[in-house]
Amino acid sequence: EVQLVESGGGLVQAGGSLRLSCTVSGFSFDDYAIGWFRQAPGKEREGVSCIGSRGASTHVADSVKGRFTISRDNAKNTVYLQMNSLKPEDTAVYYCNAAGTHWGQGTQVTVSS
Repeated sequence: EVQLVESGGGLVQAGGSLRLSCTVSGFSFDDYAIGWFRQAPGKEREGVSCIGSRGASTHVADSVKGRFTISRDNAKNTVYLQMNSLKPEDTAVYYCNAAGTHWGQGTQVTVSS
């Protein structure tokens, strides 16, 4: 059974930082790209960042470029999202996705002004 478990969310003041983790099991982690998405209340889920299977290629949405960094540790089956200079508009539930098909349960990020 494929499982994705996100962690690291929380409440932070604007300008602060958080690091999200997504740990994957039951899946050939090394073979697939992993993505981070977010969904704010009343809005559609949107892509934030993704990373290729070996970590050589990454993509970051324009809205978070220069503030968020994605990385992965294949030895730990984990992908990270380092979020710096957080803004209130970053408030959302953050989800990771594996191979475009498997989703985690999400972790709440709340940024206060």
